[in-house]
Amino acid sequence: MSTPISSGPDGADKPAPNDPDAIKADIEATRAQLGRTVDELSHRLDVPSRAKEGAARAKDTAVETYRESPPTVIGAGAGVAGLLGLLVWRSRTKDRRKAKRQAKRDAKRATKAVAARRAAAEKAARKATRTAAKKAKKAKARRVSRRTK
Repeated sequence: MSTPISSGPDGADKPAPNDPDAIKADIEATRAQLGRTVDELSHRLDVPSRAKEGAARAKDTAVETYRESPPTVIGAGAGVAGLLGLLVWRSRTKDRRKAKRQAKRDAKRATKAVAARRAAAEKAARKATRTAAKKAKKAKARRVSRRTK
């Protein structure tokens, strides 16, 4: 008769023990491994504490970098501060820039409208001149024709 095979806590297959104390020890080892696995999973799923750990690591890295090369860190900090200042300034002046662009567009539209009205007036004046010239020509032709009769 062959002995039944079970998987141990480390995943290796070994013969199942018949001794109750060995079985209890195997169960305890499995429980301990399961407890470690659950603890590791709960640590991985605890996002706030992982974020705090990441922030602490970043802070430690920044402090170490500062200790190694203070001018570099000061320059980088000044650059970041300048960039933030630029972003704040751009967001505060955004409405002013939009209003200025809109005013330019409105002025351009008004200029085009004035030009269109001027062109229409000039066209009407040319037409009136042509019409008046035609009427004068017809009137002259009538006068000439009356004299010849």
